[in-house]
Amino acid sequence: MEKVIVKDEKEMSEFAKKVLSGLMLTRERLIEFKKQKNTPLVISKDGKIVWIPASEL
Repeated sequence: MEKVIVKDEKEMSEFAKKVLSGLMLTRERLIEFKKQKNTPLVISKDGKIVWIPASEL
């Protein structure tokens, strides 16, 4: 999974920074949850459904 890179944080509003921070935290928690439960993460990649096993996260 790719991390989002913001080129210029100065141009982001405070609200946008909080939203991005919340999304990154949610992503980390979701991955940790999937590892604990040993369940696959299901994503859409190039218009196709992809199952990523917990062991690969």
